[in-house]
Amino acid sequence: MIGITFRFANIEVKPKNIMSNPTAGLYIHIPFCLSKCAYCSFCSIESVRLIPQYIKALARELEFYRRYFGEFATVYLGGGTPSLLKPGEIDLIFQAIRKNYIIKADAEITLEANAGDISAEYLKELRAIGINRLNVGIQSFNDKVLKILGRRHDARQAVSAITAAKQAGFKNLGIDLIYGVYGQSIKLWEDTIKQALAFMPEHISCYQLSLNEKTPLGRKYQSEGWRIPAENLAIEYFNVTADRLEGEGYLHYEVSNFARREKFISRHNTRYWRHEPYLGLGASAHSYLSGRRWWNKNVVARYIKDIAVDKNPVAASEQLTDDQLRLEELFLGLRTKRGINIKYYKRLYGVDLISDKKAVIEALIKNKLVIKQGGFLRPTRAGMAVADSLALI
Repeated sequence: MIGITFRFANIEVKPKNIMSNPTAGLYIHIPFCLSKCAYCSFCSIESVRLIPQYIKALARELEFYRRYFGEFATVYLGGGTPSLLKPGEIDLIFQAIRKNYIIKADAEITLEANAGDISAEYLKELRAIGINRLNVGIQSFNDKVLKILGRRHDARQAVSAITAAKQAGFKNLGIDLIYGVYGQSIKLWEDTIKQALAFMPEHISCYQLSLNEKTPLGRKYQSEGWRIPAENLAIEYFNVTADRLEGEGYLHYEVSNFARREKFISRHNTRYWRHEPYLGLGASAHSYLSGRRWWNKNVVARYIKDIAVDKNPVAASEQLTDDQLRLEELFLGLRTKRGINIKYYKRLYGVDLISDKKAVIEALIKNKLVIKQGGFLRPTRAGMAVADSLALI
């Protein structure tokens, strides 16, 4: 353990108990799209013109953090639309990573893909580069739902993308689905799950649609008077999802995430939920190390311009207080089936959840929202359905 001063642009901070070169996760944001989904509020632009300059900027940004990170156990290319990059462009990114850091031999290396972009041939080239986990944004197998969401692929392409991933030899395939879309009934959602299960992907993420009022779909909901599902209907969607997937043997390990076996649990996302170190590169990417969180500017051209003059593109940072970390530990931990390690939590934050929060915990147990099991405080399925409220303990 050593004392290190971070120097990001005009920010200078000294995190407590910082480790030199910890094993970490690496997230790389690829902010390019051919068209932006109607519900998307992530940092992305509808152009591919800046891709070559952006890749050069990523390679340079990687060099900025060699003092603080040394080895990556997970690598995740998210977006945006990483599958817009050519295999050669993705290979350049990995050459830059390996030039500056170690990628563990058993690392989980994920790329997000749009169903409209990929073929078996393209995916075989990605596997040769080292991508061993593919996450495809399917969202729905229904063309009407896909149109409302503003997706640029259709149901036929969704099926073709999954088939291509299988043909390319991916043994760790994840797909994303969205429920609670206007006009989507419980029956239609059940049909979507049934179609997904026909392929038995190793991982399925099922998200309730969330809306930012500044997105095209957010404005559409306002102008048309559409509503997202009320709480009781949202819980019905949640329970239908869990019933169907658990019935097929999937592990419901986080509110929105299901894995066919334990080894297919997303190791990269788990780092976020457990406050483990991760480095984020690219426009708008977030990083975390020893209680310090920082994030990059969210304008792609500004990001590239800063890097070009060797200026770190960090927009801001924060040193989380013990109270903030404690609350985040509750919020994130109670969204997962693993739950909260009671002894570890007390050692870190000086709070004994069982005795200090006795009345609240007993009420949650009585209402079957949490259970105390094996030294952990774990949410039940009913608790996971209202996980955001559980953190208020």
